[in-house]
Amino acid sequence: MSSAILKPLPRWADVVLLPILNLALAFIVSGLVVLAIGQDPLAALNAIVTGAFGNGYNFGYTLYYSTNFMFTGLAVAVAAHAGLFNIGGNGQAYIAGLGVIAVALPLQFLPWWITFPIAIVAGAAVGGLWGFIPGWLQAKRGSHVVITTIMFNFIAASLMVYLLVGPLKAANTMAPQTRDFLPGGQLPKLNFIFDALGMTVRSAPFNVSFLLALAASVFVWALVWRTRFGYELRTMGFSPEAARYAGINESRIIIITMLISGALAGLMSINVVMGDQHHVALDFASGAGFVGIAVALMGRSHPFGIIPAAILFGMLYQGGADLSFEMPEISRDMIVIIQGLVILFAGALEHMFRPAIQTIFASLSPRSVGIAAKAEAR
Repeated sequence: MSSAILKPLPRWADVVLLPILNLALAFIVSGLVVLAIGQDPLAALNAIVTGAFGNGYNFGYTLYYSTNFMFTGLAVAVAAHAGLFNIGGNGQAYIAGLGVIAVALPLQFLPWWITFPIAIVAGAAVGGLWGFIPGWLQAKRGSHVVITTIMFNFIAASLMVYLLVGPLKAANTMAPQTRDFLPGGQLPKLNFIFDALGMTVRSAPFNVSFLLALAASVFVWALVWRTRFGYELRTMGFSPEAARYAGINESRIIIITMLISGALAGLMSINVVMGDQHHVALDFASGAGFVGIAVALMGRSHPFGIIPAAILFGMLYQGGADLSFEMPEISRDMIVIIQGLVILFAGALEHMFRPAIQTIFASLSPRSVGIAAKAEAR
């Protein structure tokens, strides 16, 4: 029976059961932390859930944040399948705002449905370029992509500060931001979805970028699992030696993968710039690129796992804001702790329950973990 520990679990248990157990443990530990400071953990959980989904306005904000995390989670996931760790999603999303305003400002007199697809191409192109450079440096110069993507976050931040307090700053204002877009540079809200459910969104910035994020998820699924490039990408991520032996061009895979990863992160800028702020301001990415790492880990780097993981983190962001109002004794930092615990148990300790679950499956259904097949082979 001990050999069963090394056998893989059924797919549904690996991608559904284990993440749920890890998430449950993260919330239990978070509840103990809340209890330790003298507050009711159930009341705190209720405040978070109500703050995230209690009405159309809150729900709209939850899905708005989730849209950001979908894009950055997909960016991390694509790179991860190739064995690359893209930590530069925040910088790629941030710098991509330049591509968006390069379209939104001069074309803001056109209808949004013309501006929107052009902005998609421009934002993806600039974000892709910011991911391409670290990819090229690793493929051609041996510079590790983890180090270069981290450094490019700082370069992007410095460049945007220079531009937004200088050449791109709107006239007659002290705020470090571009001028606001006219309606042609603004994306329509998806209020009709909540109207159909009898909920009022009011001013929540939930917009058509959410549909773009869902389309990007389908694109990543098709790219990684239904194309030759995706097969080569996964082969290199699983075994670089086998990939080289099979004649797969490692440099080509690294460069293209980082280009695609950066482009996906760059799409996040559209949701914020055209869907909410209607201008480019300092630090509009707000750390979404780093949250994307946790989203990809929790979603097992699968697009259809990333969607619910992004909604979970969107819930924590929006629900956490309401929690600090409903229970002033609990600061917004508590939400950071909960997020950290989710990352800890869903990422670093994701295999903690695996041996016990494998033992249970081996006892209840030996064939599910390969024991029966091994016995028949003998």
